[in-house]
Amino acid sequence: MPIDATQPYDPNNVFAKILRGEIPSSRVYEDEYAIAFHDIAPAAPTHILVIPTGPYVSWDDFSAKASDAEIAGFVRAVGIVAREAGAVEPGYRLLANVGRHGGQEVPHLHVHVFAGQPLGPMLAR
Repeated sequence: MPIDATQPYDPNNVFAKILRGEIPSSRVYEDEYAIAFHDIAPAAPTHILVIPTGPYVSWDDFSAKASDAEIAGFVRAVGIVAREAGAVEPGYRLLANVGRHGGQEVPHLHVHVFAGQPLGPMLAR
């Protein structure tokens, strides 16, 4: 069910539990700013989620409240994850859903990295 991107951060959301190690994940990257792990229901041959280690509900929340170091570290982590996955060539897609109309389902900022096949048009028509 899509969520409101302006709601308060819920420390019991599934990604917060993954960050704390309460729920297992197949991690492919971790540093002080982000962790990345394989999606449990992949929508492409490569489908990795990258989440910040800080408590941010959405891209809007993160861009408004995160420190410059957190923003730079998170963006760099997304790039590292894509490169390490071998996705740069022939290409990949990044997706961050924000709020109800954007289809955001977990109230913790996350970026999807999709690769491994032609991904088609950006939006279904």
